Amino acid sequence: MSTSTSPIGAGANAPAAKTTSNSNATNAIGAPPSHRTSSIVVENIAKATEFTANGLPVLGRPTGKTDRYNGMTGAQILLQMLLEHGVTDAFGYPGGAILPTFDQLYEKQLNFILVRHEQGAGHMADGYARATGKPGIVIVTSGPGATNTVTPLATAYMDSIPMIVFSGQVRSYLIGNDAFQEADVTGITRPVTKRNYLVKNVRDLPRIINEAFIIATTGRPGPVLVDLPVDVTTGKIEDAVDDTPYLPGYKIYKAGHSKMVKAAADLINASERPVLYVGGGVILSQAWPHVREIARKGNIPTTTTLLGLGAFDENSPLSLHMLGMHGSAYANYAVQESDCLIAVGARFDDRVTGNLKLFAPKAKIVHVDIDPSSISKNVKVDVPVVGDACLCLEEMLGYIEPRPRSSWLSQVARWKASFPFAYKDDTELSKPQAIIEAINKVTGGKAVFTTGVGQHQMWAAQFVRWSVPRSMITSGGLGTMGFGLPAAIGAQVGRPNDLVIDIDGDASYIMTAMELATMSQYNLPVKVAILNNRFQGMVRQWQQLFYKGRFSHSEMVNPDFAAMAESFGIRGLRCHRKQDLIQCVEEMVNHPGPCVVDFLCETDENVYPMVASGKGLHEMELGIVGCAAPNSDREMGTLA
Repeated sequence: MSTSTSPIGAGANAPAAKTTSNSNATNAIGAPPSHRTSSIVVENIAKATEFTANGLPVLGRPTGKTDRYNGMTGAQILLQMLLEHGVTDAFGYPGGAILPTFDQLYEKQLNFILVRHEQGAGHMADGYARATGKPGIVIVTSGPGATNTVTPLATAYMDSIPMIVFSGQVRSYLIGNDAFQEADVTGITRPVTKRNYLVKNVRDLPRIINEAFIIATTGRPGPVLVDLPVDVTTGKIEDAVDDTPYLPGYKIYKAGHSKMVKAAADLINASERPVLYVGGGVILSQAWPHVREIARKGNIPTTTTLLGLGAFDENSPLSLHMLGMHGSAYANYAVQESDCLIAVGARFDDRVTGNLKLFAPKAKIVHVDIDPSSISKNVKVDVPVVGDACLCLEEMLGYIEPRPRSSWLSQVARWKASFPFAYKDDTELSKPQAIIEAINKVTGGKAVFTTGVGQHQMWAAQFVRWSVPRSMITSGGLGTMGFGLPAAIGAQVGRPNDLVIDIDGDASYIMTAMELATMSQYNLPVKVAILNNRFQGMVRQWQQLFYKGRFSHSEMVNPDFAAMAESFGIRGLRCHRKQDLIQCVEEMVNHPGPCVVDFLCETDENVYPMVASGKGLHEMELGIVGCAAPNSDREMGTLA
C-alpha cells in the first residue's frame, strides 16, 4: 500500500492550503490563450474524453480495475503514464536508486534535459510550468539527489506552481536503516509540498500518479513529490488494479457563490475610487481578459503584484504598474486613497501591504480567490468570493456598470505625472535601470523574461513594460537567488520559438551558473543579461540604509562572465560603455544561439521607491522618484 506523508494543504509552517482548480496552455508571445486549463489533467492528453470519479477529473476511459498494466514494471508504468498525461519534457539527473526509470527513458519518446545539479532541474521545471501552464516534471535519485530539490519545491510552493518531482529511494526493506543515499525525503519535503507520497507497493503506483497530477494542477496549484523505492520501480503488476484517484476531502472550487459575486459587483459599482489589485492567480486561472474588461468597463485603475505582471497591459492609461515595497508611488498612493480595493488572485503578502494596520485604511475590500484559507488571512475582507478567478470574474463582468470616475482618474494621472519611475543618468558606468530600458526598447517588452532575486529583479519589474501574461518568470514568495538562469532554460524548453531573456544580478547568477553547461549541451538560445555591480545589491542597499554603511561580506569578486560563457561554448560579450548599450542588447537578441552579456553597471544605485519595514504604503522613501516630476532640472531617464 502507499503512504501519504503530508496532508493536502501541507505543513503548519507552509503557506495556505492549496485545494482548488487552475492551469494554462502554452501561447506565443502576445497571443491570447486558446483554452481554459482547469482540466489540464484531461486537456493535455491526446484524444481524451473528460470523465470524473470520486468528484475528480480522470483519464479518458472508464474507471475501476484495469489489466492494462499487467506485466509492466513500475518504471515502465511511470514513463507510460507521463506520456498519457501529456508530458513532453522532463528535467533531472540519474543515480543508483532511480536507474530503473532512466533505463526506460533510454527508449521512451520524452525530451529529457540532463542538468548539472538537481536544484537546477527543479528551477527549470518551475520556469517551464510558469511559461507554459503545464506541470514541470523532475526525475532525480535518492538521498542528496532528492534533497537538492527542496529549494525548488519551496519556491514552487510559495508561488503556487504545478510541479511533480519523482525521486528514487532505497529498497523498501532498507528504509530506516541508514542505507547508502537514504534520506527521509517525504519527511523533509512535507512543509514545502502540496502533498507527497512514499510508494510502498507497485500496485498503488498508477493511482498515485493520477492523484499527483490532479493535486499539482487543480485548485491552487503546487508541487507534489512521489518517492519511488527501487523495488517499486523494478516490481511488476501481475493482475488488475484500480488506478482511479481517491482523495477524500479534496474539493475543487470552481464558480463562486452567485450572491457573493453580485455583492462584490454592487460594492464596486457604488465606489468612487476603486482599485483593482491583481496577483499571480489571475495568470494561473487565465482570468486576465476578464480583469482587463472589468477595468475598461468600470474605468478602474489597476495595479499588479510582482507575480501578476503581464496580467494587465501596462501601456493602458488605467495601469498603475506594480504596487508594494518597490512598487510605483502612484500605485501605493491609489491603494491608500481607494474606497474599494478589489483583490483578485492575490494574497496580501507583507511586501505588498507594508504595515497591515495602515494598509488601505479607507477601502472596503473584495477578495476573489480559489483558496478559502487565504480569505481574511492577513487583511479583513468585506466581500469574499471563493472560486476560480476566471469563472468568478466572467460572471461579475455582467454586473459591472460603466462609470466615468473622471475625478479619480484625474487624480491618478497627476500622481503618475509627478512620480514616474526614474533614475539620474550621471555616472561613467551605465545605470542598471538604463540597461533594462535598453532591453525593453529593443524587444518592445515582447519576450519571456526571467530574473534572479534582488535589485535587478525590482528594476526589471519597474522598467520593462509588461503587457503579456506568462512573460515575467521570477521567484516571488521565497525570493530564491539563482532562480533566473535555470528558469530561463526551462522556459526556453517549453517555448522553443520564443525569445527568452534572463535579466540577472551577478550574485544571483553565479549561484547556478553551472547550468551554462546544460544550456550549451542542448544549444538552447537563452539570452542572459547580467547587471554586474560587483555587490549583492539589495543586501548592500539595506546595509547602507539601515546598518550605517557597514558592508559586511556583501561585495563580490567576480570572474569575467563573458570569458566564462565562452569556456562553455556560449557567446560571451562584455559591455562597459553606456553608449554601447543598445548595440550590445541588439547583438545579444539577434545572436542565433545562447548568449551571455556582462553589463558592468554602477555599484551605488538603490531601488526606489522603497517602503521600509513597519511603514505604510504612503510612507515611502521616494529617493530619485521624488525628484522626477516634470520641469526638474536634473538629467533623468524615465519610463512611466
